[in-house]
Amino acid sequence: MYIAIPVDSKNLDSANISKLLDAQGWAVIDFDEGVAKSIQFSDVYSPEYVDWLDFMVVDNRFENIIDFLNEGIMVLARRDGQEKIEDIIEAFKFKELDEAGF
Repeated sequence: MYIAIPVDSKNLDSANISKLLDAQGWAVIDFDEGVAKSIQFSDVYSPEYVDWLDFMVVDNRFENIIDFLNEGIMVLARRDGQEKIEDIIEAFKFKELDEAGF
């Protein structure tokens, strides 16, 4: 499955999640069997790396996510203390992210 996260930097080692409007790009994570198999960077949100995006993690529940929901993407929101990509992957693994739906 694939997960997308808007990030504040092209350097994925130091990137933090960002608001959709402030994103410098997207971290696209190939997640399978409880493991992040790969993390790639994309300048814009597009299905460039994947056939189907399963999840998107956003900075908070108040982001404008309607377009992603209409595409059939499950949108999750991070909790406090989950800023780094590794933190979000860990939270996803243990179902510690919140649904951001309406």
